[in-house]
Amino acid sequence: MITSLKNEKVKNWRKLHNRKDRMKTETFIIEGFHLIQEAIKSNWKIKEIIIQNDIDLPSWINDEDILVTVVEEHVFQHISQTKAPQGIAAVLQIQANSMISGNRVLLLDRIQDPGNLGTIIRTADAAGFDAVVLGEGTVDLYNDKVIRSTQGSLFHIPVVQDNLSVCINHLKDKGYSIWASALTNSKNFHSVKPTEKVALILGNEGSGIDPGLIDLSDEIVKIPIYGKAESLNVSIAAGILMYYIMG
Repeated sequence: MITSLKNEKVKNWRKLHNRKDRMKTETFIIEGFHLIQEAIKSNWKIKEIIIQNDIDLPSWINDEDILVTVVEEHVFQHISQTKAPQGIAAVLQIQANSMISGNRVLLLDRIQDPGNLGTIIRTADAAGFDAVVLGEGTVDLYNDKVIRSTQGSLFHIPVVQDNLSVCINHLKDKGYSIWASALTNSKNFHSVKPTEKVALILGNEGSGIDPGLIDLSDEIVKIPIYGKAESLNVSIAAGILMYYIMG
């Protein structure tokens, strides 16, 4: 059992709170029974389970190849990023996704808020989209708040990181219709009929989609505002448009 905050393992776990160290080690850390169970069910590679000494190891962690390390409560509190930790965490191998398949793809341009990104990924999973592509400038997928906001959907749907201009041209070559969500020169979304293959672009919370990406789109759509609000939260807009596209 690890009892010291100066232990090298503890130091390395703490480093995984930083993107640089996640990229360097190609690992990330998750917390809580639900997220760990979803990762196991989805066959993600778990390198280590970290469990507080007064917490029982759940029966569904039955892989003898998974290293389990027990720590004292103050050690777990030191590595935790949640306000009310459940006393269990896991170090996972980053799973590189590069292939996009299926007929419904979501493209995200510079989404900055971790809660928004996590919620959008969760909604894409719920709506039945086939993949999510994160463009440059989007918040790190393995940020703790992003992971928690996905509620496990991170492990269910392929999430690819790519240059969106290159990706859009690739998708167009494969017969996808590219939809951009924007206010200028746009049509109400329900006036546009989804084709067999659709890729939907959503943009930055403040500045929207990069104009160069809008120029590459086939359809520019908007969600009508009937009240006095100036705009919708990007994760809400994502949900409305994805469910419409799915029919």
